[in-house]
Amino acid sequence: MKAHDTRLGIALMVLTTAIFALQDALSRHLSAEYNVLMVVMLRYWFFAGFVLLLAMRRGGIAQVARTHHPVLQIMRGVLLVAEICVTVTGFVVLGLVETHAVFAVYPLLILAMAGPLLGERLSLRSWLAVLVGIAGVFVILRPGYGAFSPLSLIPLAAALMFAIYGILTRYVSRHDSALTSLFWTGLAGAFAMTIAGLWFWQGLRPVDWGWMGLLSVSGVLGHWLLIRVYDLAEASTVQPYANLQLVFASALGVALFGDRISLHVAIGAAVVVLAGILAYGDLSRNRA
Repeated sequence: MKAHDTRLGIALMVLTTAIFALQDALSRHLSAEYNVLMVVMLRYWFFAGFVLLLAMRRGGIAQVARTHHPVLQIMRGVLLVAEICVTVTGFVVLGLVETHAVFAVYPLLILAMAGPLLGERLSLRSWLAVLVGIAGVFVILRPGYGAFSPLSLIPLAAALMFAIYGILTRYVSRHDSALTSLFWTGLAGAFAMTIAGLWFWQGLRPVDWGWMGLLSVSGVLGHWLLIRVYDLAEASTVQPYANLQLVFASALGVALFGDRISLHVAIGAAVVVLAGILAYGDLSRNRA
């Protein structure tokens, strides 16, 4: 039985978003110097070790790995690691600010797909919030303007991939525990990235092994904290605070990499985030 502590859950969600923002900055730094597939592969080796250790401490690997949806669990793991590769590529070519501004639309995409795919009902207000959020993405991308670049579609593709991953996660959670899903996420992702990443192996400089270690630790710590967050508070309550990752990542992008926050990006991101808060707030009220 969960021990609810909403205030602590919110505080841990804020801390989690800060850690994930740091992880994104480290990913951008390393992937600007080394192949993205190799960087993600090394990160996932550490992640796989973490989930194996966690499984052994929570009842044994055989028990934790038992799933009602083995094919979907593998698909989830492979899809997530592919999305991470796409997102990190976005960090390198577009920067943290623009990538996160567009990626912030993923909760709204999950809501939009939850109806037809999971049979969940959304109110008219939630649907309007989804449409407003998508309009905010168009403000960021500015299709039809001379400044538009097809590269700006990279974070949108990543957001769509992560939304599909979220839908699959919600579906398998009807029968599998969160720990089982985390186990398959780590193992399937590590296996897929090993196949892809070993072809692009590069020797890391000693200092970059340190950054890689910090990246791996931050990823594991972030996932562990996220598990604690959902143990302490309802997902709909803490979801709006996940948007702080955009704020933290943008601050790191400006401070460390010289990213610029264009007016249209700031306006569009604000619209997307506000739409997400309104949509999930309405969803939370309807479930109360």
